[in-house]
Amino acid sequence: MSEILNVEEIFGSNVFTLRRMKERLPKNTYKDVIQIMEQGGELSLETADVVAKAMRDWALQHGATHYTHWFQPLTGITAEKHDAFVTHPDEEGRVLMDFSGKELIKGEPDASSFPSGGLRATFEARGYTAWDITSPAFLKEDATGVTLCIPTAFCSYKGEALDEKTPLLRSMEAVSQQALRIVRLFGDQEATKVIASVGAEQEYFLVDREKYLKREDLIFAGRTLFGAPAPKGQELEDHYFGSIRERVGSYMKDLNIELWKLGVTAKTQHNEAAPAQHELAPIYETANIAADHNQLIMETMKKVAERHGLACLLHEKPFAGVNGSGKHNNWSLNTDTGMNLLDPGDTPNANIQFLLVLACILKAVDVHADLLRQSASDVGNDHRLGACEAPPAIISVFLGEQLEDVVRQLVETGAAVHLLDGGKLQTGVSTLPDLDKDATDRNRTSPFAFTGNKFEFRMVGSSDSIGSPNTTLNAIVAEAFCEAADILESAENFEVAVHDLIKKYLTEHQRIIFNGNGYAQDWVEEAERRGLPNIKSMIEAAETLNTDKAVKLFEKFGIFTKVELESRVEILYETYAKTINIEALTMIDMTSRQILPAVIRYTKSLAETVIAVKEAGADASVQAELLQAVSGYLKQAKAALAKLQVSEHRAAVIKDAKEQAFAYKDEVKVAMEALRVPVDELEKIVDKDVWPIPTYAELTFEV
Repeated sequence: MSEILNVEEIFGSNVFTLRRMKERLPKNTYKDVIQIMEQGGELSLETADVVAKAMRDWALQHGATHYTHWFQPLTGITAEKHDAFVTHPDEEGRVLMDFSGKELIKGEPDASSFPSGGLRATFEARGYTAWDITSPAFLKEDATGVTLCIPTAFCSYKGEALDEKTPLLRSMEAVSQQALRIVRLFGDQEATKVIASVGAEQEYFLVDREKYLKREDLIFAGRTLFGAPAPKGQELEDHYFGSIRERVGSYMKDLNIELWKLGVTAKTQHNEAAPAQHELAPIYETANIAADHNQLIMETMKKVAERHGLACLLHEKPFAGVNGSGKHNNWSLNTDTGMNLLDPGDTPNANIQFLLVLACILKAVDVHADLLRQSASDVGNDHRLGACEAPPAIISVFLGEQLEDVVRQLVETGAAVHLLDGGKLQTGVSTLPDLDKDATDRNRTSPFAFTGNKFEFRMVGSSDSIGSPNTTLNAIVAEAFCEAADILESAENFEVAVHDLIKKYLTEHQRIIFNGNGYAQDWVEEAERRGLPNIKSMIEAAETLNTDKAVKLFEKFGIFTKVELESRVEILYETYAKTINIEALTMIDMTSRQILPAVIRYTKSLAETVIAVKEAGADASVQAELLQAVSGYLKQAKAALAKLQVSEHRAAVIKDAKEQAFAYKDEVKVAMEALRVPVDELEKIVDKDVWPIPTYAELTFEV
């Protein structure tokens, strides 16, 4: 019998929670910390010293030897520099374990070696990490030992944001301030802030680590650059929600334990659509904590996979021809008194506050569809968005039949007098209960779908940080709330003004509502008629960040300066070019040093066989035809390799970041795709024992 797992006991055991703070801090100190977490402000150095000592003592009791400021630079992953608690030995040679308030509050990593988009020169090395008091410190246990991790923001010496967290925190304050103005209009005087809450579902692939290490493309690029389809993919739909394999189940069990210890509310686990693909979903949390926890989820997934002889692939498209991976970002707004602004209630047609919030969000998404599309852009996501396996690249909003009907009534008549009912689902089996149906179905092809009391932003890439999407969501909604509040706060008759404003917003922005099949070509044509943007790639989306409209939005709420936005555009171009360059060089290396030599050896064997069969007086036509086919694809592959080498070299020497990025997109990627075609054809006919890399069938079914 397996050991009984006490989840309540282990959950948060590696987190310096509020409960532990309360137990270990003097009452006045704890009160100061809570006040700053809830209302903002700064801890005095004296108070910070008390908190640091309590945090250090707790960490030491758990075996920690080092601490680190844990931050999220613009690399898509986290960063950390470890410092030991040890101090200079005293006169008797004894070492004390110390950690000061100053060390807790501020760190100084090298800011010149992280992406800055030109904000920092190589010789300008100073940057600062600042403790995010609202996100709890935690302990990481790995081969380095136990380390106290302090979640922090990361800024340059001049104060520019160099990370994902700083703008996210700024946007959370902005949407809170503007949403409070809305709830105040409806008589709520108790709420003191509105909290952006997020639950990010995480999709991933698991493959055998031994096979993973035999593929340079998986190691360097995170995805397969070559690979013929396996005889079986996901067409039978038998993997989705299917019985979890023992090896994968063992991995999931250990993953859950590690995440629960870190205070991550890992809730749901299941097989996803593609072979070897799975999903984990946590419970909703404050947006910045959700962003921290999503990074921990991705990091822990990879770490636990190694222990099980597996490799976790977080790339959006590790395998061609089967479902890729995304990250569904479930977003809502809640007051600190417990009211969800996106909860329509039983009668949404009569819920004026909800209708105003909904109208503002529709306006925000319509006005800033380009920015929302950009926020979900990364190199890997270009393989998914608009490819009929993920939401289309065109931003639209799914409301469902009930709310769409409410909107229609309001637009046409100014009043919604009736409400569509979900009704009963009758199973037709006497022993099964009849079920109350939701008033609306779900739409998995919608990029931004209302799902009852939240919006599900389905475009985010599986490897990407959720910081950028939620920063953008908070910002655009803050602007819409601000503009609505400006009008309504000065209205002589609030009741009339709010009804008029709801109708106005819904009428002007109803084009963003679409409940149909987002995969259909008809929708692409219809969206164009409606004037909705169709931004097809990451680098085409990049320039939306520094338009006058975007600069005005982000500067208005202090989320980004124009300089910060320009730097991020530069980083996007650089990241795209570097990523495609790595993929191209990997293809060149694999083709030159693995695939072509293996195929040449195979043709030699075939040629010898043809000669031997002919000399024996038998018909060698089959062998000769096979040799001819292999030689033909070999010649095509060699020619395509040469073209890729030329285009890669030509792109690599371009100095302008934008021009270089587009060269990699329009020339190098095209050359890469051309090389893949003959190589994948060769995989189909070359002897399996000769083929130098594990195939799709081996990677996705032998787990």
